Amino acid sequence: MKIPGKIAIMGGGSWATAIAKILLAQEGETINWYIRRGDRIKDFIRLGHNPAYLTGVKFDVNRINFTSNINDVVRQSDTLIFVTPSPYLKAHLKRLKVKLSKDKFIMTAIKGIVPDENLVVSEYFHKKYDVPAENIAVLAGPCHAEEVALERLSYLTVACPDTEKARAIVRKFSNSYTKTSISDDVIGIEYSSVLKNVYAIAAGICNGLKYGDNFQAVLMSNAIQEMNNFLTVVHPIDRNVYESAYLGDLLVTSYSNFSRNRTFGSMIGKGYSVKSAQIEMEMIAEGYYGTKCIKEINKHYHVNMPILDAVYNILYERISPMIEIKLLTDSFR
Repeated sequence: MKIPGKIAIMGGGSWATAIAKILLAQEGETINWYIRRGDRIKDFIRLGHNPAYLTGVKFDVNRINFTSNINDVVRQSDTLIFVTPSPYLKAHLKRLKVKLSKDKFIMTAIKGIVPDENLVVSEYFHKKYDVPAENIAVLAGPCHAEEVALERLSYLTVACPDTEKARAIVRKFSNSYTKTSISDDVIGIEYSSVLKNVYAIAAGICNGLKYGDNFQAVLMSNAIQEMNNFLTVVHPIDRNVYESAYLGDLLVTSYSNFSRNRTFGSMIGKGYSVKSAQIEMEMIAEGYYGTKCIKEINKHYHVNMPILDAVYNILYERISPMIEIKLLTDSFR
């Protein structure tokens, strides 16, 4: 197995586009790129940029081997970077006939949980496709695709049980505007990536309800404590949740105007229904799905998670955001 060998990006959204920009920043690098829709590929090649996402990022399409055939791209690649929204991952993989278990290195940049399975993506590949844990890595932030497009300084974390393989991957993700570090906390970082989306929805709801910066600071203080409590129970290892992969990702997702989850939550706080907010956004807010999945998972662990519960009640039980957040504020100190 070659690590990273030939790299393939699996997905055509904004984060996939940002990752492609990072990889192709290295002179002479070429990549494979799986995009489901053939018409998008044709437009991409004709225009020299992704026709739907981060349209200001120009690419030398001669350095990209595009395909809409998932089996072709898997056969021709050594490292597969999955960047599809979590609700669609299973549908993509159902078309896959090529085995992943032995000679492929899997990296997930999906910040969500596989619905119906209630598994983080690394666990899904390990349990359903027999990919060895040491051949799976996670790419984490804090990092918005839009800022990568602008070449603003950004920090990434690659988490993998095999640190040598992680180092090989890190070399591909380091350039003048991205700095990349290594971790072995694959499960913890994946769960934190899901939870920070949930807490960003909470931050957005509070913004929509006209709560100010003073309260947002208290909300974030409680959110990182709640995240730490959950991670300590679900995956008890020695970690520092104040590192950028945890707290940093939480803060940028909860505060940034680029955050889909904050935007989605803000719309809910302003009175939009879930469906109308989703339609108007035209993009996936992973935290909506993550909220339900973590709620289901937590039935096995019984961690006290008042912020998660409040977001769940608003999104799935249709309880008034004003009432639910007022109850939440009364529990904070």
